Amino acid sequence: MSFDDYKLVMYRNRPDGWVAEILAIPGSHAFMPTAEEAVSELAEVFQLIEEEHRDSGQPLPPDTTAIVPP
Repeated sequence: MSFDDYKLVMYRNRPDGWVAEILAIPGSHAFMPTAEEAVSELAEVFQLIEEEHRDSGQPLPPDTTAIVPP
């Protein structure tokens, strides 16, 4: 699976900054001043996690995140 196969969750971290995370993958989150920087940083974090999984022979977990209307 690639970064684009996962749903990202974005939210403001008051007073400054944004958090981006992939809920399906423990430890995959990034905190940066802008939303764009948070997504870019999260892509780098994902790459590191993906490499660790590949090196250990473990598959990445499936994306189980559901988007539901309120």
